[in-house]
Amino acid sequence: MEVNQYLEMFIEESKDHLQACSEHLLELEKNPDDLAIVGEIFRSAHTLKGMSATMGFEDLADLTHKMENVLDAIRNEKIHVSPEILDVVFESVDHLEEMVMDIANGGDGKRDVSSTVAQLKRIELGEYAIPEVVATTETPVTAVASMLEYDGFEQTVISQSAEQGFNAFEISVKLREDCLLKAARVFMVFEILEKYGDVIKSNPSVEKLEDEQFDQQFYVAFVTKESAEDMKNKIMKVSEVEEVIVATIGKPATAVASVLEYDGFEQTVISQSAEQGFNAFEISVKLREDCLLKAARVFMVFEILEKDGDVIKSNPSVEKLEDEQFDQQFYVAFVTKESAEDMQKKIMKVSEVEEVIVATIEHKQYSEKEQAIQEVAATATVEVEAQPATAPETNTAASTPAKAAAPAKTDKSHAPVGNKTIRVNIERLDILMNLFEELVIDRGRLQSISTEVNHGELNETVERMSRVMGDLQTIILTMRMVPVETVFNRFPKMIRQLSRDLNKKINLEIIGAETELDRTVIDEIGDPLVHLIRNSVDHGIENPTARRAKGKPEEGTVVLRAYHSGNYVFIEIEDDGAGINREKVLAKAISKGIVTQEQSYSMSDKQINELILASGFSTADVISDVSGRGVGLDVVKTTIESLGGNISIESTQDVGSVFSIQLPLTLSIISVMLVEIEKEIYAIPLSSIIETSIIRSSEIMNAHNQKVIDFRGKVVPLVFLEEIFEVPCKEPQDDEFHSVVIVRKGEKLAGLVVDSFIGQQEIVLKSLGNYLTNIFAISGATILGNGKVALIVDCNALIK
Repeated sequence: MEVNQYLEMFIEESKDHLQACSEHLLELEKNPDDLAIVGEIFRSAHTLKGMSATMGFEDLADLTHKMENVLDAIRNEKIHVSPEILDVVFESVDHLEEMVMDIANGGDGKRDVSSTVAQLKRIELGEYAIPEVVATTETPVTAVASMLEYDGFEQTVISQSAEQGFNAFEISVKLREDCLLKAARVFMVFEILEKYGDVIKSNPSVEKLEDEQFDQQFYVAFVTKESAEDMKNKIMKVSEVEEVIVATIGKPATAVASVLEYDGFEQTVISQSAEQGFNAFEISVKLREDCLLKAARVFMVFEILEKDGDVIKSNPSVEKLEDEQFDQQFYVAFVTKESAEDMQKKIMKVSEVEEVIVATIEHKQYSEKEQAIQEVAATATVEVEAQPATAPETNTAASTPAKAAAPAKTDKSHAPVGNKTIRVNIERLDILMNLFEELVIDRGRLQSISTEVNHGELNETVERMSRVMGDLQTIILTMRMVPVETVFNRFPKMIRQLSRDLNKKINLEIIGAETELDRTVIDEIGDPLVHLIRNSVDHGIENPTARRAKGKPEEGTVVLRAYHSGNYVFIEIEDDGAGINREKVLAKAISKGIVTQEQSYSMSDKQINELILASGFSTADVISDVSGRGVGLDVVKTTIESLGGNISIESTQDVGSVFSIQLPLTLSIISVMLVEIEKEIYAIPLSSIIETSIIRSSEIMNAHNQKVIDFRGKVVPLVFLEEIFEVPCKEPQDDEFHSVVIVRKGEKLAGLVVDSFIGQQEIVLKSLGNYLTNIFAISGATILGNGKVALIVDCNALIK
C-alpha cells in the first residue's frame, strides 16, 4: 500500500485525537467518576490505534493499544481513576505526541516506551496498588430464558418494528436482594425504556410490578433504535439493579460461506469490538448480472458501510474492486452498532444489488479459516479510508477524527450533519495570498488610472471590481484565520505537570480562546507563550506555604486571556504571584553588565520590569528543568517584535504580574492613511490612528524641550516626521497651520506632523529585505497604484 499520500492526513488527524485525549484526561481528573469522559478518550485512542496500524507505525499502535486496555478497564469499572493512573496515561499521551512529531519530521515514529508499557500492564492487571472495584458480571447478549409469550398482535408489532429498522429485545432485570424500594426502581427502569423506545409487554404485569408483587426479577419485551449494549448500560445505572440481560427477539443472521481470513491485528479489532458491544459481520454482496457500473455500485455500498461503522477488510482487494476485477460478488468484514437486518436493508437499497447476506463473525471462525482458505486470503489487503472523490477503499478499525473507531450511537436529538470542512495545505493559502496581493496592487493602479481618465463606464467597472475584491480579500483573510485555541489547548496539561514538578497548586483560566489570528502568526507564538507561562509558574506563583504566609489562597491562578482590539490581538498572561522584585532585578542586571549603576538610578519601574527580557538575564538561583538558564524571555521579545508586535510588563510586588503581547491580526494586507511630507509619501496604519486634525502654530507649546499640544484635555507630544526621517526640504516654510495625525500605543498618545493627508487605502505590506533591517520607525514598504513606493510608519517605535 502506498502510504505517503495519506501521511499528511494521518499526522493531522493523529494530532487532533491526541489533543482530544489530553483535554478529556484533564476533565476526567476533575470528574473521576464520569465514565462518559473515559468513553470519549477510549474512542480517540481506538481510532488512533487503527490509523497507526494501517500506516505501518506498529510502535505507535502498540502503545495506544496498551493505553486503550487501561481505559477499557476504567470504563468497565474494573479499576478506579486515581492521580497515579492518570500520570501514567498522560505519560503515554506525551510519548504518542513525540512519536507523531517524529513521523511528521520524517522519522519512523519509534521510541523507547518500555517503562511506560510496563506500568500500563501493571495497572491493567490490578497490580498498581489501586483499590479495585469488582465489576458487574458481564453477560453476553444471548438468549434469555424467556418468561414472555406473545399473542398475535404483539408478534405483529415486533415483526413490523423489525421491518422498520427497530431492534426487538427481551430484557431481564434483577434487583439486589436488599432493595427496599422495588416499585421505585421498576419505575426508573420503565422511565428509561420509554425514553428510548416502546415497551410491548412485561412479566409480571405492570400492576403487579407497581404493587411489588414479584421477587427480585422481572422481564420486559421492548423495541428501540438503540443497541443491546447501550440499553444494558443505561438500565445498569439505576441504583440497586444487580443484573441486566438483553436478548434479541428474532431469527439469527444467515450464514455466509466465508472467504475472508484475518491476521492478528484484525482478529484483535474484531474481538475488542465485540467486547465493547459492537457487532462484527461478514457481508456478501452480489450484483446483478446486467450491472454496467460495478465500481460505482461498490462505491455506494462502501459509502453506506463507512457511515454506520468500520470496514476491516474486503475480498477482492480495494484495487481490484475499483478496477472491476471481480465477477458479481464481493465480501466485506465490518463492525458496527447496527443490526444485521438493518445493514442488509440499507445495502439492498443500492441499485443493481441482487443479494445481500449478513453473517455474524464468531471467534471460533478464525482457526477454521486459517486452514481452509489461505490461498484466497492472500489477495485480501487492508487499505486506508476512501477519498470520496475517487473510489471506495476499505477502512481499518478507525480513521476519521469526526468518527470514533467504534462509532457510538448518535443521540436522537441531534440529526446527522455532513462534513462541511476540508483540510488545505497552508502553502496553497500562502500562494493564494501572494496572488491576491498582486491584485491589490493592480487594483490601486486601476483606481489611479480611472481617476485620471475620468471615464464613466471605467469608473463604474473599477468601483465594482473594488467591491468584489474587498469581499474576496475578507474571505481569503478569514480562510487563514485560526482560533488561538489551537495554541492555548496545549497549556492545561503543561500547567498540570509543572504544578506537580514544582509542588505548587496552580489553576489555569483560559479566556477568549475563540479569538482568531492569522495562521502565520499562530505558528510563531506557541513557543513565546510557553516561555511566559513557565516563567509565571516558576518565578511568579509562590509555593503554598509562602502564599499562606502572605494571606493568599494556597492555589495560585494563571490567567491566559486573548481579545481583539482594532486590527490587533492582545494576549495576556496574568498571575497572582510574587511579582517582580525591583531590587533583585536591578542587582542582577548590574552584575551582568546589562545596565550600569548610574543608569539604574533614573530607570522607571516599567524599564526595570523590561530588563527581564534582556538576553541571558535570569533571577533564578538554581538552574532547573523549568527555568534558570537565562534563555526564553529574550526569545519571546525577539519573536514578538519580528511579527510586528510588542510586549509590555506590568507588575506589583507580592500582588502579581501581567505580560501583555500585542500582535497584528494579519501580516499581509493592512489599511493605512497615506500622508505626504514634501514630495515623499508615507503610510500610517489605521489601527494606530485615533483621528486627524489641523492645528494652528499658536496652539503648539513647549514642555521639557518637547513641543506639545492640548488634545481634548490631554498633553500630547508632537513628532515632526520631516525631522525624524530627514526629508530634504527645499525652502524653510513658516506655515500657520499644521496637519497632525493623532496616534496611540496603549495609553500613550502622540501627534505626527505631516504636510498633507492623501487619503485612506488598503496596501500590501512588504518587508524591506535583509539589507534594511534596522531602519528606525519604518516597518515596511508598499507599492502604490501609480507605481511609487511608500514607506510604512511604525507608530509604536515613534511613541517609545
